[in-house]
Amino acid sequence: MFLHYSPFWLKAFFPRYVWHIPTVEKKIFLTFDDGPIPEVTEYVLAKLEEFGAKATFFCIGDNVRKHPDIFQMLLTSGQSIGNHTYNHLNGWKTDDEIYMENIARCDEQLNVSTNLFRPPYGRMKKSQARFFSTDRKIIMWDVLSGDFSPKITPETCLEKSIKYTKPGSIILFHDSLKAKKNMTYTLPLFLEHFTKQGYGFEAIPMI
Repeated sequence: MFLHYSPFWLKAFFPRYVWHIPTVEKKIFLTFDDGPIPEVTEYVLAKLEEFGAKATFFCIGDNVRKHPDIFQMLLTSGQSIGNHTYNHLNGWKTDDEIYMENIARCDEQLNVSTNLFRPPYGRMKKSQARFFSTDRKIIMWDVLSGDFSPKITPETCLEKSIKYTKPGSIILFHDSLKAKKNMTYTLPLFLEHFTKQGYGFEAIPMI
């Protein structure tokens, strides 16, 4: 089980992490984890273009290596890029030195100027975070779509994503095969709903 929103006590416990972007304007910050993946990432880009939206993609280094053409599409279309480790490591289960080396390897593969990082599964030890320079932004989320879960329907994914989104929300989707069914149903309807409400969709600045 998981929560579709990040509770206040969790945000308070990790105050250095970025959970939302404070704003009074109608702005939403879409994020996508685990790509780039053929067809899935391309689908996301097509929908973003359709609605004039930008997003932030937290890429796995090894997927960038496998699919450099799709990664180039992300750059060309003006999306923001973040580090999601090279091999999608769970920080809780990984030695600190190995974890930091994996992040550095992803940085090299991305080869772009970005200070954005999201720990896979949202799991990282405080000891690992201490290695980060002060300008590295650890981007979490305040809305979890749940698109990755086979236990929820596409309709529930959409309903919960809309319910908990507010101005400045960082919402987590996945451009992965595992999330494809729920994400491809939810994303266009989510974009349509909030566009009609006067919202814009922006990427998180990389520097």
